[in-house]
Amino acid sequence: MAVVIDNLSGAIRPRHPEKQANPETPLLRKPEWLRVRAPGSAGYNATRDIVKANGLVTVCEEAACPNIGECWSKSHATMMIMGETCTRACAFCNVATGKPNPLDPTEPVRVADAVAKMGLKHVVITSVDRDDLADGGAGHFAAVVRAIRAAAPGTTVEILTPDFLRKPVEAAFVVIDAKPDVFNHNLETVPRLYLSIRPGARYYHSLRLLERVKERDPTQFTKSGVMVGLGETKEEVMQVMDDMRSAGVDFITIGQYLQPTRKHAPIDRFVHPDEFHAYEEIARAKGFLMVAASPLTRSSHHAGEDFARLQAARAAKDAAA
Repeated sequence: MAVVIDNLSGAIRPRHPEKQANPETPLLRKPEWLRVRAPGSAGYNATRDIVKANGLVTVCEEAACPNIGECWSKSHATMMIMGETCTRACAFCNVATGKPNPLDPTEPVRVADAVAKMGLKHVVITSVDRDDLADGGAGHFAAVVRAIRAAAPGTTVEILTPDFLRKPVEAAFVVIDAKPDVFNHNLETVPRLYLSIRPGARYYHSLRLLERVKERDPTQFTKSGVMVGLGETKEEVMQVMDDMRSAGVDFITIGQYLQPTRKHAPIDRFVHPDEFHAYEEIARAKGFLMVAASPLTRSSHHAGEDFARLQAARAAKDAAA
């Protein structure tokens, strides 16, 4: 189970204060296909040491990702910028919520230095939501991308952004114009479940953000993901696929929702691997260049390998045109 009480700062406080009044729901026993080995390899420890030495936050730790052992053992880590406290309170997410600290102006250089030290060929940068900032943190996001380009010019950069809801449209343009190789923004779930699962966001606003990326820079790859096992229907997932394709999304990820604590949204069901395979086949038929669909699929899982496949798929499509 994930952390419920955070006492690392010396003052014991709930990690998710807005969820403390929620009724506790049982944590379902995971089926065999969702069980992973506990982390602890030499590669894992080396990655952890670099992350800590540079004072970085990773979504791997904050979101209690089940793939952390595998990814860190391969020197793959998803950096989470703009602090470790989110201004949203999504029902599925384990990242701490509350009032965040001011942005750290040294963070872009520290992140870029870690990327260079780890020798990453591909890096994923994500962030908390920063509704407290006038631009939602867009300028800081762009500064991180530019710093990585300067420190590690051979590294391809994938970003997983907030939605910049209620921010000027220019905020999104600032991030797009930083020219990441992949612009990812997750829709997370089907529209019907937004009010209960992602209440601080708006489905069609998120969809429009992805569409704007393609309008402003058609060469950028776009990517988005959804979780299943929250009570959605197959038909609703297929409609999300159609919406993504209408917005020009190149790459879709589909993974199993895992309940972080008893206070979070309950799991409706564990989706069988055969159903994920069926989703993959449907998505490919709808025209996505890349599809990752499995119980343990997460936005940044195998991101480097998937980026190479994404490039190859586009090249093949262009050659056949």
